Amino acid sequence: MSRLLCGASSLVLAGAFGATAFAQETANPSASRLDEIIVTATKRTTGLQDTAVTVAAIDENTLDELGVKNFTDYLIQLPGVTAGGSGPGQSTIYIRGLASTTPNLVTAGVAGLAPNVAFYLDEQPLAQPGRNLDVYAADLERVEVLSGPQGTLFGSSSQAGTVRLITNKPSLNGFDAGFKASSSFTDGGEMSNSIEAMMNVPVSDNFALRGVIYSDNQGGYIDNIGGIRSTADSARFRSAGTVRDNGTVVSANREGFQAGADLSGVNFISANNSALVEKNFNDTTYAGFRLGAFYEYNDDWNLLVTHSQQQLDSEGVFFSDPELDEYQIERFSDDSLQDDFHNTSWTLEGRLGALEALYTGAYTERNTDQTVDYSDYLFVGQYLPYYICDGAVTYPGAAAPSGTCQAPNLNVKSGTETKVQTHEVRFNTPSENRLRATFGGFYSDLELTELNDFTYPGSVNAVGFNGQSGFAANYPLTNTAVTGAVGIASPGYFSEAGPFPEGVIFRNDILRTDKQIGIFGETTFDFSDQFALTLGARYYDIEVDLEGSANSSFFNLGQTDDAQRAGTNISAQFAPNNTVGAPDKAATDGVIFKATGTWTPTSDYLFYATYSEGFRPGLLNRPGGAAGPNGFTVPYALDTDDVQNYEFGWKTELFDNSLRFNGSAFFVNVERLQTTIFDPSISNLFFSDNAANAEIRGIEGDFTWAPYSVDGLTVAGAFSVLDTEITEVLTPTNDVLVGSDLAFAPSFQGNLRVRYEWDLDREIAGSSLTAHVMPQIIFSDEAFSDIIEINKAKTDGFITLGTTLGVSSDQWSAELFATNITNEYVELSNNFVFDRERVNPMRPRTVGLRIAYDY
Repeated sequence: MSRLLCGASSLVLAGAFGATAFAQETANPSASRLDEIIVTATKRTTGLQDTAVTVAAIDENTLDELGVKNFTDYLIQLPGVTAGGSGPGQSTIYIRGLASTTPNLVTAGVAGLAPNVAFYLDEQPLAQPGRNLDVYAADLERVEVLSGPQGTLFGSSSQAGTVRLITNKPSLNGFDAGFKASSSFTDGGEMSNSIEAMMNVPVSDNFALRGVIYSDNQGGYIDNIGGIRSTADSARFRSAGTVRDNGTVVSANREGFQAGADLSGVNFISANNSALVEKNFNDTTYAGFRLGAFYEYNDDWNLLVTHSQQQLDSEGVFFSDPELDEYQIERFSDDSLQDDFHNTSWTLEGRLGALEALYTGAYTERNTDQTVDYSDYLFVGQYLPYYICDGAVTYPGAAAPSGTCQAPNLNVKSGTETKVQTHEVRFNTPSENRLRATFGGFYSDLELTELNDFTYPGSVNAVGFNGQSGFAANYPLTNTAVTGAVGIASPGYFSEAGPFPEGVIFRNDILRTDKQIGIFGETTFDFSDQFALTLGARYYDIEVDLEGSANSSFFNLGQTDDAQRAGTNISAQFAPNNTVGAPDKAATDGVIFKATGTWTPTSDYLFYATYSEGFRPGLLNRPGGAAGPNGFTVPYALDTDDVQNYEFGWKTELFDNSLRFNGSAFFVNVERLQTTIFDPSISNLFFSDNAANAEIRGIEGDFTWAPYSVDGLTVAGAFSVLDTEITEVLTPTNDVLVGSDLAFAPSFQGNLRVRYEWDLDREIAGSSLTAHVMPQIIFSDEAFSDIIEINKAKTDGFITLGTTLGVSSDQWSAELFATNITNEYVELSNNFVFDRERVNPMRPRTVGLRIAYDY
């Protein structure tokens, strides 16, 4: 920690020395060169420099300058913020390296860990298990990122921080309209085009409407190339001592059930993807609109109602195989995603005496239909041959297996539906008071259903031990069943009665409900003009419940439909309330605290020290109760994982307000870190556990400099330095090691951009013209995709360059832009879940034109 703090001090001193030397050459006869940025990080409207919270804000002008459109665009601009996942609509946000495991890469992961970064659209939280809502960045006022635990004001999912998209609201100030359009070409990829139109209409003195509509077609850049694959590569036949692609040696408890078997007598039919070969097959389209209505009842009360709808469609995948040429992958089934949502929100704001009062609510529905090629599961699926190979191949103890293994062209069809409503009431005492407070209550109710059909087409032709061919049409558990560890005999939640479609040998049919109540408050007391103390607390009560079933077809080879209806398939239900001694919900309640001391020696300097707490709710485990080594038992329900954050921060404006430098140094203690584990010495199913304790040390900062000596020049940048470490392993497994890094935690990230504007000596239609050029560099150190050794892959560090060159008038602008100028193969994230590395690369070099018009 001392090494990091020394580094921060050096940066501060270096910046101050350089700026001091510069200031000696120039004097400032005018006011501030830097525009004030307004934020609502404390649920009050305050200036960024007056807010004793670590918050990075990208305002509307900067979003336009950077060409930000979607999730990936704005996250890459924020050092200390990373993401893992497998493409649009399927990513998970991480802040300050507080991450443990690879995000779910196949489906939404209804039974997965809750997010630990809150994601807000205006006043409504929209973070969801498994995948964040990928909201297109149309007509945004700003993006705010609050680093560190924000639990007292923003709740459970803000354990590591909060990301907020703040939209432009309807305005009574006058008519406004505009549009933006772009077209670009990607090296080796397809053309992309986008258009966005906005209109603001004051219908009367107290009523205004604002709408935005958009469509963005993003061309593909990943190639699906031809290949073949057979079941001979299954983990079933893998020997102990085999070195996996990430360098991990296969342990004895992970060797295949038929390791070393003579396979010369087996007829392996290969999957061949020649019919699916396609260049640039990962196309994506965002299309949607947002309509807002603002009504002002009187000087004290107003109502804002907003409705948004978006459809996201993508084909292919957004990762590649590093064993092939760059931007290439072999997929053996179609990959597609349709991700639709509609969101309605309302905010009533006014005054009750001296109190500012606000009630806000929202209702969101989201539906995703996804098909995922599941053929990579072959490399880890030891039971896979049971389904697509003849019984003579998989018969235990067979020295020389014989028979046929069908082609492993597997896929998963996943349908999810999310319904979430949120309500919050809060009050603010007058901001000019020496003692002021923000307090209120919060309620949310999330219902998430997921139906996953794991389809193995070859199972229809497999010949079983009894000589019969094909798995019968499987039915959900109805009356009796051979159950998993949870030991359920009664039916539970089922969305479909069956039979399953042909080839479906495993089905997850699950309902998850998350309910949360929170009561929160923060109060600030000014001891003097320079010193203040803020104390905050939040009471929370959260329940997470899973119902449904996981149905498999181990023993229904050649059986009749009548036998299947009798429930002779193997099924395990998510309903631990029927298991003796098991909880029926993952329930937690408690109180978390925050304290911040603030010192403001002058109007240009603010220093603060913060202690804050955060947590993430637990969840139920499907294999709960399974016995492991050394007396360990897989928990039926996980505990919360908790963090304590100690932070020192600064907000400064130097040299006649031409240089803004903000930053913080922090230490985070993580207790009972949740992660997902697959360790056959404990359970043959994936399970979640509070696996480890960890520590995070870091420094982060950002600056903006607009020197007086060079009119039109702005230099801006940001950086993050992280040191993360597992300090104690709590689960008896060799898959988590003391001293290893946390996931998605580069030790260094940063960016730097320089924008220079100058007047052109000409006019068009009476408007003077201004030109600009803005080069930018973004850099990141290497990172790991997991804390689980067998799932861990390293993401290479990178440096990437971009630039814009344009001209503008009072109403319109046109600019050329280029990203990834050097055409580097930049690894944004990766995974090794299926024993083969898969890398999510940045889009190759892209050059295009953007135009905009504002009425």
